[in-house]
Amino acid sequence: MTSQQPGTTPAKAMLAAVSGYAMDGFDLLILGFMLPAISVSLALDASQAGSLVTWTLIGAVAGGIIFGHLSDRLGRIRVLTFTILMFSLFTGLCAAAQGYWDLLIYRTLAGVGLGGEFGIGMALIAEAWPANKRNRASAWVGIGWQLGVLLAAFITPLLLDVIGWRGMFLVGLFPALVSFFIRRGAGEPEGFTRAQKNTQTLSFSARLKLLFRDAATAKASLGILILCSVQNFGYYGLMIWMPSYLSSSFGFTLTKSGLWTAVTVVGMIFGIWLFGMLADRFARWKIFLLYQFGAVIMVVIYAQLRDPTIMLFSGAVMGMFVNGMIGGYGALISDTYPVQARATAQNVLFNLGRGVGGFGPLVIGMLASQLSFVAAITLLALIYLLDIVATLFLLPKTQGSEDRLGAIG
Repeated sequence: MTSQQPGTTPAKAMLAAVSGYAMDGFDLLILGFMLPAISVSLALDASQAGSLVTWTLIGAVAGGIIFGHLSDRLGRIRVLTFTILMFSLFTGLCAAAQGYWDLLIYRTLAGVGLGGEFGIGMALIAEAWPANKRNRASAWVGIGWQLGVLLAAFITPLLLDVIGWRGMFLVGLFPALVSFFIRRGAGEPEGFTRAQKNTQTLSFSARLKLLFRDAATAKASLGILILCSVQNFGYYGLMIWMPSYLSSSFGFTLTKSGLWTAVTVVGMIFGIWLFGMLADRFARWKIFLLYQFGAVIMVVIYAQLRDPTIMLFSGAVMGMFVNGMIGGYGALISDTYPVQARATAQNVLFNLGRGVGGFGPLVIGMLASQLSFVAAITLLALIYLLDIVATLFLLPKTQGSEDRLGAIG
């Protein structure tokens, strides 16, 4: 049981979830922008630079699994607050890194702190908002990431040359501090406190069993894992390397690359918002299919473009489909699993997918060096075909269920 005051309002829950996920997005994008400067300063090769992103995401997998379980056991707000403190500590240490290995350790441990943000925030929203508005509420949390990315796209070009990459890591502490103070005034959602009163405390293994309690749930878990893996692989593969590609191929300055990122993110924000609105009105699995087909088409088209201006606006349309799907994952997972395993399911499935996605920058980087960036992006379209198969044959077709408890055993 938690000592926090019960019954947070939907608005406070939304602020707590959005602020944390915005911090997550802000941190990873400034890292992408800083990689060239870090590489020069610490004499890193391309593989070492890319591994800083990969190990941040691997840390997030570990953090997601650990903190998802703790959140189902101890409370959403309490554990979210701890993850912020952990992220802040190791992000601050990144600013003092003297070489590759200590920076890699700090980034990995900061990633552990980040790992809890998505899943616990989505569970918090599911329990504080009515089920018939769960898709749009989850989509708003997804938009939080993009707001963090958008902030990073504007701030980094202005400050990086002035304060350096070490100073930028310190700037990354500010969103974390804002999120920490927002959460101090929030209580636990009633859905969680009610579940805590009505069920016995479950072990981590018992919670994991609820993700595979029967054939239908196991099939759903596999489908969700595929969707989360494709989502993160495509997103990180594109967003981490695109600034470098624009710079080397078109001579874009850091400011112009930031503008491209900002326009693409605006498209993503619109796509996430639209997904949530459509999924509350129509069958969510059909909206997933619409976006997945759109992603295949737009990625193939984008890879053939050569005019920077057309690429700028086409990137926004591509971003709408490629990243808009994240607006449905939180509600999908919340509808599929019971309250006492909800944050565990959110963090295990999404962060395992994020771990797979962590190889996106490495794979895209290798394909781009061996073939070309155009070939790498074209091949990337194929993974969204896997999404389509998973949606058709693995995902549950129901949605909007009220909170329920799961059988133990």
